[in-house]
Amino acid sequence: MKRLGAVLALLLAVAAPAQTLAQVPEPKGFRGEPYRAETPATLAGAQVIDAAEAMRLHARGVPFIDVLPRQARPEGLPEGTLWNAPPHLSIPGATWLYDTGYDRIAPAEEARLRNGLIRLSGGDKAAPMVIFCKRACWMSWNAGKRAVALGYTGVLWFPDGVEGWQEQGGSLEPVSPAGP
Repeated sequence: MKRLGAVLALLLAVAAPAQTLAQVPEPKGFRGEPYRAETPATLAGAQVIDAAEAMRLHARGVPFIDVLPRQARPEGLPEGTLWNAPPHLSIPGATWLYDTGYDRIAPAEEARLRNGLIRLSGGDKAAPMVIFCKRACWMSWNAGKRAVALGYTGVLWFPDGVEGWQEQGGSLEPVSPAGP
């Protein structure tokens, strides 16, 4: 019995830090580097969804918004070197509003997000829209927070992103970046 108690105590001690890490508070502003880190379980003004719900919403035709950055040309390539960015894989049918999840974004990215939200919602700020990127990535949280600040009430944040989608059995496909 003592041994069982010791094993149980060890298991609880090992599990406790993981539970503590998962309780990340929402910051007041946007979150910067490092973007790939544990995220909060909530996003004020938005609904948080899991992969099963994302699949149901996708089947219903709800717009999906990918906010991962566009891969930049590597620095130091010799002049005249041809470079093609690798294909960006995303949830089928997603609109890729690249570079809109950083903590600080330039006017061009603000306009890309604002115009993308208007187009995808059909001008209805209550229309549901799923915002995602990768698991444990603050970029989708930041973009969701921006959408809420712009008055959108149908924001659905999918924090498990493409990894959660694939684990649920979903496939990915190449997508092109949305216009300016």
